[in-house]
Amino acid sequence: MRAAKPYVIAEIGVNYYDTARVMGISPLEAAKLYIDKAAGAGIDCAKFQSYKAGTIVSKNSPAYWDTTKEPTKTQYELFLKFDSFGEAEYRELSEYTHGKGLDFTSTPFDYASADYLEELVDFYKISSSDLSNLPFIRHIGAKGKPVVLSVGAAYLSEVDEAVRALKESGCRDLTLLHCVLSYPTAPENANLRIIQTLKRDFPELKVGFSDHVAPDETMMTLAAAYMLGAEVIEKHFTLDKTLPGNDHYHAGEPEDFARAIANFRWIDTVLGSGEKTVLDCERVPRREARRSLVLTRDMKAGETLHKEDLMPKRPGTGISPAYTDIVLGRKLVRDLAEDTILTWDMI
Repeated sequence: MRAAKPYVIAEIGVNYYDTARVMGISPLEAAKLYIDKAAGAGIDCAKFQSYKAGTIVSKNSPAYWDTTKEPTKTQYELFLKFDSFGEAEYRELSEYTHGKGLDFTSTPFDYASADYLEELVDFYKISSSDLSNLPFIRHIGAKGKPVVLSVGAAYLSEVDEAVRALKESGCRDLTLLHCVLSYPTAPENANLRIIQTLKRDFPELKVGFSDHVAPDETMMTLAAAYMLGAEVIEKHFTLDKTLPGNDHYHAGEPEDFARAIANFRWIDTVLGSGEKTVLDCERVPRREARRSLVLTRDMKAGETLHKEDLMPKRPGTGISPAYTDIVLGRKLVRDLAEDTILTWDMI
């Protein structure tokens, strides 16, 4: 995986099929267009989904998405629309993505897909839907590649079981993504503090966020996730949020991703290093805004300084009020006028 902070994954999924239909181009051409746009937005990884309808779902599985946005009534019917790609197409997309300087991955939903993707992907992404599919998880873990695991719709005990299964099978590089398995996720259900929970309970693992909240003009959900410690950010990616289909209405367009990435950079800028010191930009204000001991009256050489003779005033170019106790009781070495800023050579 590319070194990035945070590492941003565009979940292209199968959205390119709808774009291909609207634009009158082939799905493969549309998929490449998505990769181009992802690269232009500054994204780190283009992610797809590899499945066949007949191996992912029974024919009578009901819909669990918003049917006002995607009216298909069964999962089987929906998946059947988008399962034409196989090893050859994903190999071509892997090469194309790498040629654009991005990482490539595709979520496998069956053993055959997991096997042919092994030499094509930079890491495996496992869907929340397979969190309890422990034999499949072990099969992927045994391949020894990095794994990113979404943990939506799960109890913490189930996350722990999946993590143990991956580690025991040989996975040495694992990232957990907080996820809410609801399309779209209402902002009040995003529950971003789970990022901190996962970081606390799995301190040895990287933790990120897979987002299903509909994008807003500020992309504040992702900014908040990053500030809570998300090291990997994944979000569905589309070229047109108004397209009908299962994953367009809650996806981000290239401009949304570019805005989110700009937010991450801004957050890095304003958070700074954490080292408490005097910055270069503070040196003049520090000198001019701090206070010095200043005389409250005209005084003669040899006079002793008493409390009523001194007042702390700006600027801070003389003796600091922090040394008042040292100054009191000392004598002036020369005549000084009222409002003189005391320096050590004067006493």
